[in-house]
Amino acid sequence: MKTHAAARPAPVPASPIRLALPVWPRLPAVLAEWLALEASRRTGFLWFPVAYGVGILAYFTLPAEPSLRAALLLAGLFGVLAGLAASWRRWLALLALFASLGMSIATFRTAIVEAPVPDRARMAEVQGFIETIDFTPQRSRILLRVHRIEGLAPAETPFRVKIGVPGHLALPSGSPVTLKASLAPPAGAALPGGFDFRREAFFRGIGAIGYAIGPVRPWAGAPEPPAALSRLAQLDEARNLLTRRIAEIIGGPAGAVAAALVTGKRGLIPDDANEALRLSGLYHIVSISGLHMVLAAGVLFWTLRAGLALSTRLALRWPIRKIAAFGAMLGATAYCLFAGSEVATIRSLIMTLVMLGAILLDRPALAMRNLALSALIVLTLQPEALLGPSFQMSYAAVAALIAAQGLWRPGRPETEGENSPFAGWPRRILAAFAGIVITTIVASLATAPFAAYHFYRVNPFGLIGNALGIPLVSLVVMPAAVAGSLLYPFGLDEPIWRLMGHGIRGVMVVAEWVSGFDKASLPAPLIRHSQFGMLILAMALLILPVSRLRALAIMPFALWLASLAMPARPDLIVHENGRILLARGEGGAYRVLAFGPSPDFVLAQWLPALADPRLPKAPDLKDGVRCDRLGCTLRLVDGRWLAFPQRPEALREDCARADILVTPLENRICPAERVPVDGQKLRQLGTLWLWAKPDGSWQMEGTRAARHHRPWQRMPVEAEHQRDGKGPESPAEALKSEPGMENRASGPADPGPAINSAGRD
Repeated sequence: MKTHAAARPAPVPASPIRLALPVWPRLPAVLAEWLALEASRRTGFLWFPVAYGVGILAYFTLPAEPSLRAALLLAGLFGVLAGLAASWRRWLALLALFASLGMSIATFRTAIVEAPVPDRARMAEVQGFIETIDFTPQRSRILLRVHRIEGLAPAETPFRVKIGVPGHLALPSGSPVTLKASLAPPAGAALPGGFDFRREAFFRGIGAIGYAIGPVRPWAGAPEPPAALSRLAQLDEARNLLTRRIAEIIGGPAGAVAAALVTGKRGLIPDDANEALRLSGLYHIVSISGLHMVLAAGVLFWTLRAGLALSTRLALRWPIRKIAAFGAMLGATAYCLFAGSEVATIRSLIMTLVMLGAILLDRPALAMRNLALSALIVLTLQPEALLGPSFQMSYAAVAALIAAQGLWRPGRPETEGENSPFAGWPRRILAAFAGIVITTIVASLATAPFAAYHFYRVNPFGLIGNALGIPLVSLVVMPAAVAGSLLYPFGLDEPIWRLMGHGIRGVMVVAEWVSGFDKASLPAPLIRHSQFGMLILAMALLILPVSRLRALAIMPFALWLASLAMPARPDLIVHENGRILLARGEGGAYRVLAFGPSPDFVLAQWLPALADPRLPKAPDLKDGVRCDRLGCTLRLVDGRWLAFPQRPEALREDCARADILVTPLENRICPAERVPVDGQKLRQLGTLWLWAKPDGSWQMEGTRAARHHRPWQRMPVEAEHQRDGKGPESPAEALKSEPGMENRASGPADPGPAINSAGRD
């Protein structure tokens, strides 16, 4: 007989109020459940590097140097509290401990790298040893370990200087040399909240930047260089030899890009190739960092493991996976040393070694805890790396990929059977390409906010460029780079470099195609530190938890979105050297007033940060600007006349005729209310943004706070010969010789129109 189920009463619809009532009483239990899940996965450790970074960040925002002893005492106090507390209180005490340790290590790092910086620009005889040489098509750039600078006492002599030399320098790295050079202290940040080049140079031991006047001569009677310097110089010379060989075998821009990818020497890449790679989102392939290190170590690991697996005896009796991991660790370390051991390369090496070391310890290689451990190591060795885009973008990308893998794994379908059309090699090939596309999308989304924050630009088609270009890099270029480097000592590398050249040409075709899209690069307005902090907190809450605590990311993300309303654009922007001024002219568009070397390097940072899509050489940037050898004038958006005098006689004339004066000179003539910016103000506050108030006064924001006194913020005194345009190039222009900075400015100096200023007939 067939039985029937008992009839069930029809459900009564619940009102929205009745549905919502049980939520709040259950909230503590739900939170406890989520926290229990976090504890079972031990994700609390992932927040220790975050606290460590907060301590480092707090150090860099302090107005004066903290006491190392006080920071260590504070760390000891929190360490004791962590030992006495239990449960979540212990975790909070450990967070405070790591934050105080971060401040301590940053204080210690500054103390050990601090070196003298000249107080002003000067021309002097320089003697020292060449550490590295970088070649460009027009000149050479040498990093000089200084022995003596004419006119400076030993206690005032910088540790290193960076000098541009016309033509191709014939002397090898490590040579003792003497030369006449024009030197200037490194430039500060180009705009408030921008990247501080002076701080970057400080932590690299570079006290001055400039160019050679006359020939670079061997230094007769020089003492023996330090042994460590000699070894570094020999390595740099080997890098230069391989760079020239690769560039000559492949030829053209592809040869320069291939050489940069192997040796880290990027100077030979033409400007148009650099621009195409940037606009397509592929420029990261020529900066040896995470992608290169992972691919190089991965190729070595796979090759060693596959080779060992050919022997049944070895495969069955030896841990070939661990042997391959150890070999890949040795190869990655050698690659880092040969590539110049730049900050980004060292950071990538540490991250790679931690991942490979996990294989030796039978732990998952791609794990968030390994990433957190590598971040602690990197920040201990180089706390200043936290403030740079390389560290931030690399760790954001890898963390996002690990989190995405964790989300994907639970829902991944079971492997199809052998009769499935997706089984075997076709399925693996499709899966490989799908993986490349997915990882490209995840990494691009994770790094886009950092690119906008640091470079003031967004490349909306970077996803297309990376999706099409990275497979070539992964499958052709990097394997060829590893094979060519291994065969180079035996002279068997030429066919491999030619194969690599074909892969690079394919990447360049993709880069040129994508860079040709309309609006391939869009300006991203300046993001304030507070806005960026909210975004970072939202990303951390989204990536680090494994439970639904990720929902907490909604709050800082909503605050970030609410803060994105574009603030009023400044009316005036004055560079700290007092020779570049951007002002809102008639119609509200910005106009540039400049003296001396080309302002393109500075404008390339100012204009995108102001959401101005124009290029530095746009002719309408000088509309309405009238200049002569003494100064410039411009009618502002509110109808008042602005004068930009550069000489005392111009200051006297313009004081009688102009409404507003901005000058690098010290104002001792005009009423202070008519001169919002003079030389004294620039020395105190650096580059300035100014907003005009209705009452005629000015609101201003500088790259330095008046009460901040940090070792890298000491403002040099302007030399008198800089003011008449006959001295060395400006610090900002000289920074084009810095690694990674050489392509951010364009073209030769442009003196501007030789027209009389208003009021000077």
